[in-house]
Amino acid sequence: MINVGVIGVGYWGPNIIRNFYAHPKTNVVKCSDLRDERLAYVKKTYPVIETTKDANDVINDPRIDLIAIITPVYTHYELAKRCLEAGKHVLIEKPMTSNSADSERLIELAKSKNLQIFVDHTFVFTGAVAKIKETISSGELGDLFYFDSVRVNLGLFQHDINVLWDLAPHDISIMQTLLNLKPESVVATGSDHLKNGIENIAYLSVYYPDNVIGHIHANWLSPVKVRQTLIAGTKKMIVWDDIEPTEKIRIYDKGIDVIETANQVYDMLIQYRTGDMYCPKINSAEALTVEVDNIVACLEENQKSLANGEDGLMVVKILEAAEKSLKNRGQEVKI
Repeated sequence: MINVGVIGVGYWGPNIIRNFYAHPKTNVVKCSDLRDERLAYVKKTYPVIETTKDANDVINDPRIDLIAIITPVYTHYELAKRCLEAGKHVLIEKPMTSNSADSERLIELAKSKNLQIFVDHTFVFTGAVAKIKETISSGELGDLFYFDSVRVNLGLFQHDINVLWDLAPHDISIMQTLLNLKPESVVATGSDHLKNGIENIAYLSVYYPDNVIGHIHANWLSPVKVRQTLIAGTKKMIVWDDIEPTEKIRIYDKGIDVIETANQVYDMLIQYRTGDMYCPKINSAEALTVEVDNIVACLEENQKSLANGEDGLMVVKILEAAEKSLKNRGQEVKI
């Protein structure tokens, strides 16, 4: 059995506890939170799990092998550092840290102690992302053109991070997993409508080699909730609507063919191609269940996770560059 501790039982923490508690190879030993009502929730729901208000009680417990850190991003580095120094593997809620230097320090510390860092990029473990990755890897889409994602809703406004740091880690981690390319530069624009220095709407463009571009729109001030991604290639295109209850992924045999003539500059012809559309079957298992399976397999076989420390670092590097671009009204920032 892999003994697990959890630091932070707020919005996302209960989902982490539930999935580790249900897994046949993991055992949740102890949870910590600063709020009495959250600890009371844990005791009522899982009477066998020990609770404490002091995170050090979790970190220093010799029974615990892995600690999930589900706390505000500004606390991630210090908590993860203490956990690694105590000889514990860590699962860190997204984004991994508030800056890339801290992420790099954690990666080096984990390597020096032969420990693993897992980052809670939950969407990487969804059936939809797995199916899209399979489709891209098979060559069915052809050479990739772009990744274009919209993640908008009304709220929840954060008081310590802007909308990119809050919502975009999901889409950046998905984009990195699917494109499997190293980003070259970033451009970001946005607005702070509450005049508190925290942008509530932002547009992020990420430039990759071979003219591939990624674009993410994140917004806390939308009248509707939208979770939609478009991915286009030379052969086919994908529409992924995560809110759609049944047909989440649609693959379209649509695109363009470029016909070059003798005078290529002025006489280039664009021929539009329209074919069939189909909806592939995807695995409906809860992403966190798959994620816990992956963590267990990695710890048992000493393998690299689908969302490891290096993956978390790249997401933070993109967010860091986006923040710099955002504050300079869309200046391009190299990565």
